[in-house]
Amino acid sequence: MTETIIDLGQGFWSIRGDLRLGGVVNVGTQASLIRRSNGRFVMLDSYRPSGAVHRDLMALTENGRAVEAVLNLHPFHTLHCKAMAQELPNATFYGSARHRAKASDLNWADDPVESPAVAALFPELQFSLPAGIDYISGNEKVHAGSLLAYHPASRSLHVDDTLNVLPIPRWLRSLLGLPRLSFHPTVKSALKPQAGAAASFCDWADDLADRWADTRNLCAAHSALIRLDDGEFAASLHAITARQRRKFRKAGLIGAA
Repeated sequence: MTETIIDLGQGFWSIRGDLRLGGVVNVGTQASLIRRSNGRFVMLDSYRPSGAVHRDLMALTENGRAVEAVLNLHPFHTLHCKAMAQELPNATFYGSARHRAKASDLNWADDPVESPAVAALFPELQFSLPAGIDYISGNEKVHAGSLLAYHPASRSLHVDDTLNVLPIPRWLRSLLGLPRLSFHPTVKSALKPQAGAAASFCDWADDLADRWADTRNLCAAHSALIRLDDGEFAASLHAITARQRRKFRKAGLIGAA
C-alpha cells in the first residue's frame, strides 16, 4: 500500500494513506478532500501525506489556505490531528470528545463533529451515526463506532472502520457467496448496554442501505477504495445486515423472528 490521491469526480478526492503498526505492517488509513459549492474545501479526517501526494494536496488547496474545515469522524483516529493543525492553521477543526481529550492543545470548535449543528454547516455532505453501538467505546480496542459521511454529488461514501471491504478475490467471493462488505469485527462488543441495541444497529444499517443506495465509491479506512456497480451497495449492506441479525439472534441479543 502506498500513498495516493484519487480524483473521484464532482469535487471529491480520496487520499489513501500509510499507517504502520509497530512501524512494520502497513494497515493503511485515509482522508478525503471535498470541494464545497463556495469553491473552498473541507477535509474528512486528519492525515498529512508526504511527497507527491502532499504536493498535489497543496496545489489543489492553495497551499492549504483554501481548506476551511477538517472533520475528524472517527474518535480513535487521532494520530495525525496535531500535524494536520500545523499544516492547516486557518482551518476550523471539528472532532469528538476523544479527539479533544487526546489533542487538548488544539483549538477545537465548540460543537462536536457528530452534532446536528456541524452537519448543518456542510450541506454538500450527509452524515450518519450508527444506532445501537457506542460512538466512543470505553474499551480502547473497540473501534466499530464512527461517523459516516456521504457525498451525493460524487456518490462517494467515506467510512472509517464501521464498514470494511473484504480483501477476497471476486471469484472466491462468488464461490463462497460472500458480499464485498463486512461490519467491523468489534461491532458486538460496541453494542450499548440496553435492550434492543442489536436490533437498532441492524435497523440503522438496513435504512442506510436504502437511503444511500446510489453509492458508487466506498472509501474504507484500513481496507480499500472500491467502485460499486448499480445496486451493489444496497444489496451488499442488506446481505451483511441479515447475517449480523442471525448472529445477534443466535447470541440472544435479538428475539426470535
